[in-house]
Amino acid sequence: MSESVVIVGGGIAGQAVCEALRERDPDAAITLVCGEVSAPYDRVRLSEILVSGEDPETLQLRPGEWYADHDVELLLGRWVTSVDTDDGRLELDDGAELTFDKLVLATGSQALMPPIAGIDLPGVHPFRGPQDCEAIRAAAAGGAQHAAVIGGGLLGLEAARGIAAQGCAVTVIHLLDRLMERQLDAGAASLLAPALAELDIAIEFDRNTTAIIGPEHATGLHFKGGDRLGADLVVVSVGIRPEVKLARAIGVECDRGIVVDDAMRTSIPGVLAVGECAQHRGLVYGLVAPIHDQARVAAATLVDVEAAYLGSVPSAKLKVAGIDLVCAGEAEGDQEAVVTDGAAGIYRKLATRNGRVVGAILLGNTRGSEALVAAVRSGEPIDDPLQALADASLAGPADLPDTAQICDCNGVCKGDLMAAVTEGGCSTPREVMAVTRAGTGCGSCRPAVIEIVAAAAGGLSDEPTYLCPCRKQTREQLAGRIRDDGLESVSDVANACGTGRECGVCKPALAYLVSEVKANRHQEERDARFINDRVHANIQKDGTFSVVPRMYGGVTTPDELRRIADVADKYHVPLVKVTGGQRLDLLGVRKQDLPAIWADLGMPSGHAYAKAVRTVKTCVGTEFCRFGLGDAIGLGIEMEKAWEGLHTPHKVKSGVSGCPRNCAEATIKDIGLVAVEGGWQVRAGGAAGGNVREADILATVETRAEALRVATTFLQYYRENADYKERTYDFIPRIGLQKIREIVLDEKIGAQLRERLQIAKAATKDPWLERDDPYHPRQFSDLDPPETADTAEPHLVGPPAGGER
Repeated sequence: MSESVVIVGGGIAGQAVCEALRERDPDAAITLVCGEVSAPYDRVRLSEILVSGEDPETLQLRPGEWYADHDVELLLGRWVTSVDTDDGRLELDDGAELTFDKLVLATGSQALMPPIAGIDLPGVHPFRGPQDCEAIRAAAAGGAQHAAVIGGGLLGLEAARGIAAQGCAVTVIHLLDRLMERQLDAGAASLLAPALAELDIAIEFDRNTTAIIGPEHATGLHFKGGDRLGADLVVVSVGIRPEVKLARAIGVECDRGIVVDDAMRTSIPGVLAVGECAQHRGLVYGLVAPIHDQARVAAATLVDVEAAYLGSVPSAKLKVAGIDLVCAGEAEGDQEAVVTDGAAGIYRKLATRNGRVVGAILLGNTRGSEALVAAVRSGEPIDDPLQALADASLAGPADLPDTAQICDCNGVCKGDLMAAVTEGGCSTPREVMAVTRAGTGCGSCRPAVIEIVAAAAGGLSDEPTYLCPCRKQTREQLAGRIRDDGLESVSDVANACGTGRECGVCKPALAYLVSEVKANRHQEERDARFINDRVHANIQKDGTFSVVPRMYGGVTTPDELRRIADVADKYHVPLVKVTGGQRLDLLGVRKQDLPAIWADLGMPSGHAYAKAVRTVKTCVGTEFCRFGLGDAIGLGIEMEKAWEGLHTPHKVKSGVSGCPRNCAEATIKDIGLVAVEGGWQVRAGGAAGGNVREADILATVETRAEALRVATTFLQYYRENADYKERTYDFIPRIGLQKIREIVLDEKIGAQLRERLQIAKAATKDPWLERDDPYHPRQFSDLDPPETADTAEPHLVGPPAGGER
């Protein structure tokens, strides 16, 4: 009979144990107790939302439905206050009791806040959870003059980059004479500092911070020796402190962390510990990769299968845009091979000890990193480190042994990827990533996943048309269920078909499908949309947004231009740019300013952020041009107004040229109309990106009305039949030009398609009107500020807010 297991701590470790245990025992009664009010999320990617301001929900490890589907009781916002290991009972902060046969402590760690004066001042933040990110980002973007990051380790540098991305001056304060001293040697560190300086990140070395200057708010740092640095935003990232309060209260042996043996057992029978709270052979691991190894061993122990965790070789990747850095193992050995190019910022090193690989550092050029990290982890014997370093540049992921770990975020080895193809029936990278979850964390391993899948499958086949790879459900199958069963929302489809319940990656595609099949008369669930569609603006790499108002056919007025200029001045918009689609783009807009800017503009959304009908570019046509054969401006405006607000499988850019000189570049647009002698040429499927493609001719017609009718018919056929994220220039070759012509030009079918488009169009509205009636109260604002010491609810013992880094 399966036992009941309670896992305390809703971080990466708790989730990893939960999944590993369920894989071993389908019948175990599993309860996951999470101190936070959100389901377990990927702490590794926190720096991404610090830069972008994206919704923390995007970090969620599994969609909420996963827990119900896998029979896991998920308790959110609950804290364990006492445990009786003899009776197998524990009490929660709300007075509820849980019984268990076995208990797993995955309580993670807290940010280490040094005991210096001023550490509790307003303006001082740890870098640990989503609310910390929101507070830091809000301060950096909202007027902070200078930020200081105390700590030059991996997390500190990522925090500094996030602050710099908001346009705030930032200085990293480091106690020692080189950055990332645990991972880098002096040579690599000497090249990393100038690379960071190019990203507007200043560094001060050999600085011992003795106090944070106040008194009401942080205003600077005081260093040993008397020097000071002005800073009204201070971020502390000097390490972690394992969360052991609950373990100590239970009576479990603790040192720095919860002491565990090779089976992840603590000193009390039936109680295990995993993750950053655990101390194994004297070590506490502060990185995510060891967690999955520990979780697999813990799951085996829970079902009485013998397994041993023998420790992990730490490896790290710096997630700072513009800097490629991978390191593993020890920075130095008794024999070392180094290849460096200081001018190019390249440093490659392989270290050995007693003839075996013990460490690798790759900065600026990370070719062969998978092979070198695998060699470090296995302690591969080599005779010539320099030759091994050179050979690694030529080796690909497909050459690695099956035991080589490819995805650190989710603990996926090459053998797992191969098995998904050879045994699991997957044939494409997308399917393999959905099944194994490799590449779904930070994403840095995706190129390796693709190469390994290609090798296992004997080449890359065309991606199948699965909308949901986890369930192998196609667009057509799901569209049929939506129509036949009257499903109104993403949640309806998920409940009826299971779509999106395993990993959630397909939810944006499903959101489009529901809206398309229901002709925009559906129940909107904005959490299934991308950030752009949630705030109706295009997010930029620094987390600000782009605002592009609608200008029909590229035509504007002096009044509109004045309003745009006034908005740019009033909201200090950093850049106003004319786009390739003949529109004006206001770049660098803060999320909280979006509603007010839309109101002041008084213009509708240009949908430049969405997979939707975007611009219709026009030439002067017959209005002024002496070569014009057709009224390009008039037809372009008519097209844009007829299609405005319609979402599509991918963005649709159009153009209308008034003569074959093609000044509006209509022949390389998704939909293009060109005036010719005696009528109009209707084209579709053009491209002007990485691969230029001339649009196919659908028909040549005599009148402007006929041209618009054919183009509209094609648009609706594309909306109903293309795969999500499939551009028109891929859609037409897949379906076949002749078949598309036959459908689009058929009078009966064409009339039905246009009628469905008109029904959908009638239900559209300008999304920028949500400035007055937001979908969600915090739609255009940040999260609630984190609790302060004065307002936080007191807890005796329990898991920290989150999980492992």
